[in-house]
Amino acid sequence: MSFLLACPNCGVREVSDFGYGGEISSRPGAGADFRQLNAYNYFRRNVAGVQREWWFHRSGCRAWFIAERDTRTNRVMFTALPKDVPPGGDSGPAEGPEPKRLAVS
Repeated sequence: MSFLLACPNCGVREVSDFGYGGEISSRPGAGADFRQLNAYNYFRRNVAGVQREWWFHRSGCRAWFIAERDTRTNRVMFTALPKDVPPGGDSGPAEGPEPKRLAVS
């Protein structure tokens, strides 16, 4: 299924211009055991619903950014550079302004 995605630097583009980096998950601490490290590296929740994901603009500015997307409909709620992502989801704490609401259905 094709959809539009908005790069925070370049604007709206076809999803084929981007590379998918996977869903965001919390990194284990320094004292993590092998089970925690394996879960972080290999386990994906793959939820049917809204999740935060890493994307890479491979045909444009080559920046990594975060998108919050509904995996059932591919509706994008927002895209933002990591420093601009509000707290919530699995992305961990982040400080900064409200992300650009460049959602496109």
